[in-house]
Amino acid sequence: MVVATAENVGTSYSYDRMLQAREKAWGALRDIASRIEPGMAEVDAAAMAGERLQAAGMQRIWHPSIVRFGPNTLKTFRQRSEPGAVLAENDIFFIDLGPVFDGHEGDVGDTFVVGDDKDMHDCAAAARELFERSAARWREGIDGVALYEHARQEAEAMGWRLNHEIKGHRVGDFPHAVHKAGSLGDHDAVPVPGLWILEIQIAHPQRPIGAFYEDLLVRD
Repeated sequence: MVVATAENVGTSYSYDRMLQAREKAWGALRDIASRIEPGMAEVDAAAMAGERLQAAGMQRIWHPSIVRFGPNTLKTFRQRSEPGAVLAENDIFFIDLGPVFDGHEGDVGDTFVVGDDKDMHDCAAAARELFERSAARWREGIDGVALYEHARQEAEAMGWRLNHEIKGHRVGDFPHAVHKAGSLGDHDAVPVPGLWILEIQIAHPQRPIGAFYEDLLVRD
């Protein structure tokens, strides 16, 4: 991948506005998560997510809001959920949002648990920990290819399976897609801060549950 192409931005790009979009997206995600409870249908949760993003003042979405319940947490972004999912009393779910604020793209994701299933709580916590370990390794100065190899090794050492189809991607001033940047996991240079989303999706080695966490790579 040609670095100059992979990290192109538009004339309106601002690192500070990327951080602001990130902050607003995380605020919306926490609001949405607080409103999801046992008995809610996955499709209704996704619709509610869209409503809450509108209430948060987003301009538009750059990717659809994704909510996954239970076994659907094993699905990748491009896979359809198995229909009819309803959140159980002891269950796991994740949220993946892609709103645009002030012309800049947010992209955040996190996993939550209702009830006291230890495996589910461990899975959600492991996705966050793996993200932090991987982001810390990036700050030491490695390229995107090595970053995802590091994430794979760390996931295995922690006792989880990393989903190799999830490799992270670019964001920026909307629309970043015009730059045809490719995935973070194929980026053979050290990614600059404020442009790349590190995605982590893991699965339990035996049970049909998974967890997801993503955020913007930033130096701080």
